Amino acid sequence: MKRNLWFCLILTLLGGMWWMKQAGSSSAMPASAEKNAFTPDTIQYGPAPSFMAPGAQLAVLEGNPMAASGDYTARIKMPDGYRIAPHWHPKRENVTVISGTFKVGMGDRFDEGSMMSFPAGSFAYLDPDMHHYAMTSGEVVVQIHGESPVQFNYVNPDDDPSRKK
Repeated sequence: MKRNLWFCLILTLLGGMWWMKQAGSSSAMPASAEKNAFTPDTIQYGPAPSFMAPGAQLAVLEGNPMAASGDYTARIKMPDGYRIAPHWHPKRENVTVISGTFKVGMGDRFDEGSMMSFPAGSFAYLDPDMHHYAMTSGEVVVQIHGESPVQFNYVNPDDDPSRKK
């Protein structure tokens, strides 16, 4: 009986030592989480979709904004003075200002004097069919999340950059 007790104790100690070695040698973030978590310096931006004016950059963090369904999260980086003409979306749009000042106005006509300023840290959501427009003050990064597919409907179809090619 004493021999079995010592054998179990030794196995427990060896198992504990093995576990501690494994825990100490692993990185702080498991490999499976590396593709699900981002630091600002690891986010890779590319060109924005054609329905946005040239100059903006897009990074898709999660999902596919153009898929038939599902959730998505994306960041848009825009230079100082960038403008987005009056438009609306058929699905809710959730916007968080990551950096810079994002100016937003409501309605069918771009009116810079009636725009509200949203500094970094601000959040807003726009219900479906709300007509709105935006511009940047300084370089701005916004994070947008919602339900796919993203659809941009310009109030004035001539404002759609994808039609100007």
